[in-house]
Amino acid sequence: MVSKNSKNNKRNNLGPRNISLGNLIRYCFPIMAIVSILHRASGFVLFLLIPFMLYLLEKLKSSAASFAQVQSGFDHCWVLKILTWILLSALWYHLIAGVKHLFMDLGFLEEKESAKISSIFILILGFIGIVLLGAWLW
Repeated sequence: MVSKNSKNNKRNNLGPRNISLGNLIRYCFPIMAIVSILHRASGFVLFLLIPFMLYLLEKLKSSAASFAQVQSGFDHCWVLKILTWILLSALWYHLIAGVKHLFMDLGFLEEKESAKISSIFILILGFIGIVLLGAWLW
């Protein structure tokens, strides 16, 4: 037999809970979780773009003619610019969010209020950097 108090304890339990995929979109994540998820996503994007980075680096350093070819590709091919912008944006965000995580590893920014403020700062700094990278490329 289940008592009334045990039912209330189950409802008031603030521990881990399962979220279905349908509720995932409506779920309100804390800002710190959003920054962490974006940090992981930027790392995944960097991993996916490793072949592009290596190809571009090889073309840039192989000869002056291939360097000029890549340079003219930036002038005429918008796909090359977008891929480069995505790569640099992911690198920028991953760098600044990684520095935040390093500070957390040292024991700073671990309290809820300081973590929230630093997460907002990371999102703002990331957005400004990504916009500036786009302006620099175009």
